[in-house]
Amino acid sequence: MSEKNREGKRTARERLADEREKQKAADRRRRTLIVGASVVCVLALAAVIGIVAANAGKDDGSKKAGPVVAPSGALGKDGLAIPVGKESARSTLTVWEDFRCPACKSFELAYRPTLHELTKSGQLKIEYHLVTLIDGNLGGTGSRNSANAAACAQDVGKFAEYHDVLFDNQPPERDDAFADNAKLIELASKVGGLDTPAFRGCVEDGTHNSWVAKSNEAFQKGRFSGTPTVLLGDKNIYQDRTMTPAKLKKMVEEANQQ
Repeated sequence: MSEKNREGKRTARERLADEREKQKAADRRRRTLIVGASVVCVLALAAVIGIVAANAGKDDGSKKAGPVVAPSGALGKDGLAIPVGKESARSTLTVWEDFRCPACKSFELAYRPTLHELTKSGQLKIEYHLVTLIDGNLGGTGSRNSANAAACAQDVGKFAEYHDVLFDNQPPERDDAFADNAKLIELASKVGGLDTPAFRGCVEDGTHNSWVAKSNEAFQKGRFSGTPTVLLGDKNIYQDRTMTPAKLKKMVEEANQQ
């Protein structure tokens, strides 16, 4: 074979080798682009999932915002107190409560007969302030939603009865059952004349949600130690470990004689 022919074959082999290397390089670039695009897609999907997850437990913003609407007959600064009892009563008990709070339920069950007796006889009036302490500590909206429902009950003069029903049916502290408006409406059937279209609309619309938030802000500003906070005059009777329903009744009777 002539030198010229050998050189021609070598040149052809080199061109073929160059083409193969170029093809391999192109394949590597294509694989890199595909992997890169896949990573971008995964990251984008993760971002979307993260956003959805972050918003999944949040309420509809329309239920959080809106004007502060105090329930009918609310008293005190900014209308944050719901009164129970006769206006003419000489003694006033101020109670800060959370419907999710187990200690509040214990207080209510222990003192309820005495409080009913004193309010019905005109010796005592109670001013209830509703708090969302457990929502803040454990998450959820049960404290807020039940407080709103109680304020809706106040609008039709059924607060005291519904207040007792909520505590009688309080779920375990970590069970946010009161976040379900359907549950709150179901419990309203236990109070005669409460389960009406107006009440249902008030509950479902969160009419008093902003008012509840304002009440909770007042509780925080008051620097109270927790719920329940129960004040007879300036004395926090819940912090008095010697307090009993009988002792409270005696204190009210003595205060009314002064």
